[in-house]
Amino acid sequence: MTPFPALTLADAPAGTPAVVPATARVQILSLAEPLPGFPGYRDYVLVPAEDAGRLAWLQSVAPDGPRFLVASAADWFPDYAPTLPGAVCVELGLADTREARLHCLVTVPVGDVAGATANLRAPVVVNPATHRARQVVLLDAAHPIRRPLRR
Repeated sequence: MTPFPALTLADAPAGTPAVVPATARVQILSLAEPLPGFPGYRDYVLVPAEDAGRLAWLQSVAPDGPRFLVASAADWFPDYAPTLPGAVCVELGLADTREARLHCLVTVPVGDVAGATANLRAPVVVNPATHRARQVVLLDAAHPIRRPLRR
């Protein structure tokens, strides 16, 4: 299973920043709602940050837009199976929550790559068929905001 469809930078919308390598396989995403704190940005590309595809950049296509490091939840946390709200599944067109791809925002402390953590409380939920996505803040406190990436 490949986590990204066979798209290249040439398939990305005009204005995609040059930080995306020309040979990168990207997935174009349209957020149903902007990420908190970034109200003007809904269009992103998901670009692999390393060959294994376990880490990616969630990069706004706007020249001045934000970029976030994300971890594939399935690769890093295989037992992670949060209950997604039904309204989110309807909004993203997910008939079955198992179809969703979950990505967790990663925080890397300055000078401490080994201290990187993933936010399991607010995953970015992606419908790979429609390229629609949304960050979901889960109400279940069982999922931590800072889960170490180290195994």
